[in-house]
Amino acid sequence: MIRLGVNVDHVATIRQARKALEPDPVAAAVLAELGGADCITIHLREDRRHIQDRDLEILRSTVRTRLNLEMASSEEIIGIALRVLPDQATLVPEKRQELTTEGGLDVMANRNILTKTVGRLREAGIKVSLFVNPVPEAMKASSEIGADAVELHTGSYAAARKERDLEAELSKLRDAAKLAADRGLAVLAGHGLSYTNILPIKTIVELEEVNIGHSIVSRAVLVGMERAVREMKELLA
Repeated sequence: MIRLGVNVDHVATIRQARKALEPDPVAAAVLAELGGADCITIHLREDRRHIQDRDLEILRSTVRTRLNLEMASSEEIIGIALRVLPDQATLVPEKRQELTTEGGLDVMANRNILTKTVGRLREAGIKVSLFVNPVPEAMKASSEIGADAVELHTGSYAAARKERDLEAELSKLRDAAKLAADRGLAVLAGHGLSYTNILPIKTIVELEEVNIGHSIVSRAVLVGMERAVREMKELLA
């Protein structure tokens, strides 16, 4: 069965809209785990637009499954990760002006800095995943710099509307997953995945885990976090 990582960033987004105390992403994480989440994912951005340092600190103490920290390869955030020690760090590209992460890491162009970051995190006992586009060169480079896993960027798949486009994007994901697994990388996927598009993703044989945030939090607003997570787990079963 494919594992489910639940991203609670958007719970913090609602809180930060009013600079209030609620809703609390820590409480959301507890409910997500009750619903069957296998992992809690958060992105501590450099601009702190949603998740705050306080959230990371408390979640490190309260998460009972695994804590996955999405992060840029910046000295400040690396230092925080080395102090807090999440179970996994997922390196992602980050731009101040973007609404959400817009694409995968350019591993080839940033090979030197990513190699150093991956080495520092792994030396501290943190498993490292790279958020990458589903292209062959990214699988090869991710393996060569020592990553434990890749998280395939599924944004283009999620945005496709015509059947032929969906099949083309799914084919790219399948090919990338096989290449990654053949190189000894664990295969994860995320970005734009939802209750309506998750079923074809399940056909990727090498896929071990998906990370889903916006769709689950959107559903949780209507039916509650525990039920929203449970419904997604049932689809993944």
